[in-house]
Amino acid sequence: MKDTRLISLDALRGFDMFWIMSGEHIIHALAETTHIPLLEWMSEQLHHTAWNGITFYDMIFPLFLFIAGMSMPFSMQKKVAEASVDSPNELPNVIKKPLYLAMIRRTVILIFLGVVVNGLFKWNAYEQTRIASVLGRIGLAWFFAGIIYLNFNTQKQIFCFAFILLGYWLIMKYVPVPGFGAGVLTKEGSLESYIDRILLPGRLHSIVHDPEGILSTIPAIGTAMLGVFTATFLKAESAFSAYKKVLLMTIAAFVLIGLGLLWDISFPINKRLWSSSFVCFVGGCCILFFALFHLVIDLWKFQKWALPFVWIGANSILIYMASEGIVNFGYTANFFFGGLISHTPVLWQPVFTACSVTLTQIILLYIFYKKKVFLKI
Repeated sequence: MKDTRLISLDALRGFDMFWIMSGEHIIHALAETTHIPLLEWMSEQLHHTAWNGITFYDMIFPLFLFIAGMSMPFSMQKKVAEASVDSPNELPNVIKKPLYLAMIRRTVILIFLGVVVNGLFKWNAYEQTRIASVLGRIGLAWFFAGIIYLNFNTQKQIFCFAFILLGYWLIMKYVPVPGFGAGVLTKEGSLESYIDRILLPGRLHSIVHDPEGILSTIPAIGTAMLGVFTATFLKAESAFSAYKKVLLMTIAAFVLIGLGLLWDISFPINKRLWSSSFVCFVGGCCILFFALFHLVIDLWKFQKWALPFVWIGANSILIYMASEGIVNFGYTANFFFGGLISHTPVLWQPVFTACSVTLTQIILLYIFYKKKVFLKI
């Protein structure tokens, strides 16, 4: 595969971030206004499950982590070519050392930015500051997936992936928790929650549990590794045509989804615990999403429709942080569009208001993209 950036990967990252930054509010407003069954179902899918189970919204976070894992083999390919080796694990230590330092730096920055999103600058007391975060988990899972990628060949990487998921399942099922016993997978009684209550500094997200806690970050490494596997397969020189690779990725995706559903019997699909079944099921869905975007955008060359997603994906961390309360896009959108919206039917004003926020964000991201202003970590 040529040393070019996959437009589909940037577009998929933007598609993923679109729902977080404001897209969900458009669907919620449409469902509330129209009461169309399809839109009401979509609105339901844009909420997290209470505990066990899966919705589309539960896939947004792992999809972003999957994409981060996919980016790794493409970002490393230049160094592999310059060193005249076949794979990253064969890179000499003199090249790996600065890579490790850059990875540590990126992880530390993401952890810090995650705490900022959690309200670091609204600090009241140390125990009221939540340390665990979405960005922190992305940084840590991506870092350890990178360490595995840089030091093991693909066969050993797959072994590490299986070891992580099986090990997490066995620990969660058979290590007893004081007062609850072994194999309790509730919010209060799970081993993951127990470890968070003991070791995680600051306040927890849900008093007795944190969905971005310590132990559940381990299987999240597996989610990033699935991205690594997908990119490694896609860019590898082989007898498979581009379309055959899409077919094989689709088959692998359904195998993972089936494995996740089967594993659900013993270890329920659960985003908050990031269960091994969740990794498999959502990993399969992530591969399906990428295969579809890759087919339509990279192979069929239908690209113009995806440009807004590319603008979003190019500054995904920036728009995530801004949307999480740092910037009041609602105020800005109301300044530019509020007067016009006030003349529309009252019933539809919440829909137009939600759309105006999204339009404001996309215009800003388009300007940043054209000016080549990117928040790179």
